[in-house]
Amino acid sequence: MKRAIYPGSFDPVTNGHLDVVERARKLFDEVIVAVAHNDEKQPLFSLEERLELLKQTVGKIDKVRIGKFDGLLVEFARSEKASAVIRGLRAVSDFEFEFQMALMNRKLESTVETIFLMPKEEYTYLSSRLVKEIGRLGGDVSKFVPAVVVTALEKKLKK
Repeated sequence: MKRAIYPGSFDPVTNGHLDVVERARKLFDEVIVAVAHNDEKQPLFSLEERLELLKQTVGKIDKVRIGKFDGLLVEFARSEKASAVIRGLRAVSDFEFEFQMALMNRKLESTVETIFLMPKEEYTYLSSRLVKEIGRLGGDVSKFVPAVVVTALEKKLKK
């Protein structure tokens, strides 16, 4: 079985993320969408909330599983018997950081390949950070995220 990991913070999951999942699903027998737990970041949504939002969106897609991990991504990939890591590239500005991470991951675990996938053009500007900013300022994010995320953002930002 060819299995890939699509890691990220998914704070929150966007339509761009969903597009990358759909693309990866065509290439692999199974895609694990894995939420990274990082104590150094202050996400808007808790780890549990992000996992739940993923379950309500990508968790319903055939050949997709939701997971979480701490520590090194390559260790998680090894434990899940994944042969690849999926990374979304929106623009050239993403490439330098992602390329550096891919080379480091290859050095740490040579059997895990990094596959770069580009989302549809309509999502190349989209990021979780921008969605949160638009939401904080009272803007409409419904074109950028699934409906369950719109509702979750509205509840979270009213607090």
